[in-house]
Amino acid sequence: MQIYLFWGDDDFSMTQAIDTLRQKVLDPNWASFNYDKILPDQSDAVISALNQAMTPPFGTGSRFVWLADTSIAQQCSQELFAELERTLPVIPSTTVLLFTTRNKPDSRLKSTKFLVKCCTEVREFSPIPPWKTEELVQRVRQAAEGRGVKLTTPAIELLAQCVGNDTRQLNSELDKLELYAGNSNKPLGDEAIAALVRSNTQNSLQLAAAIRQGNTAQALQLVAELINHNEPALKIVATLTGCFRTWLWVKLALQAGEPDEKVAQAAEISNPKRIYYFRQEVKNLRLEQLQKTLPLLLELESSLKRGAEEVSTLQTKVIELCCLFHSNF
Repeated sequence: MQIYLFWGDDDFSMTQAIDTLRQKVLDPNWASFNYDKILPDQSDAVISALNQAMTPPFGTGSRFVWLADTSIAQQCSQELFAELERTLPVIPSTTVLLFTTRNKPDSRLKSTKFLVKCCTEVREFSPIPPWKTEELVQRVRQAAEGRGVKLTTPAIELLAQCVGNDTRQLNSELDKLELYAGNSNKPLGDEAIAALVRSNTQNSLQLAAAIRQGNTAQALQLVAELINHNEPALKIVATLTGCFRTWLWVKLALQAGEPDEKVAQAAEISNPKRIYYFRQEVKNLRLEQLQKTLPLLLELESSLKRGAEEVSTLQTKVIELCCLFHSNF
């Protein structure tokens, strides 16, 4: 049996993985007969998917059954669980059954444990947190190598800064860079990235730095630039929250006299050598200042999710945040 569970809210990466899997198992001449996508608004969607999975494929190739946006890994009745127990172990080898969900599977449920046990692969598609720069750089490097786009190390790092965790933008920018490079075997440098790639995430990180320095004018200018580039307000807030949470953890660990390795572990920083730079960033900050940022950012996120006007709400909270740090610089 070939059963897959894909979960997470990185829709672009998940869609790419689904397309790759589908093309791998389906014979294109018989795809219209052997491909079923079952949506959650369909009555008895799970039962329908299981029934289709038990049906032999027509012609050559395998049958591909996709149960999209299912909630089976978050809630499952006893009757449905019994059907899973009865059917999943006997699904024929000619069928590929795919479950997808945006939400993290609830590992406490018997149904989820059983589903995971039966799966050929369980894969997470969640965006890398914007503050995990090493992981972002590694993902850009892997994506560029996979596309055959040659980039220097500074170019990879700058591209990671520019696109952040937006996999759709990364794919689009690599299309552009591949076309720009043409048949040249010479790696593209950071000057090409600066000229061709639009940077939103880098400005979000700059916004966090401006707030940390209490520079209200610069912070408001960066907010305006981000909004003008159609950067989602909630994405800006997510980047700010990640930055200030990291700075808070670093400050707490440093005040406790923890070694760099322990500081990196507490702040979820994969490379302990970066602690030196974080030390410099927080050395002029007081712990209570950093502690006050997270409730303000939570208020900002809550207001935006309730439908508050984005620009004025962002500007107001950014001014409040900057006021926390005016006295340091």
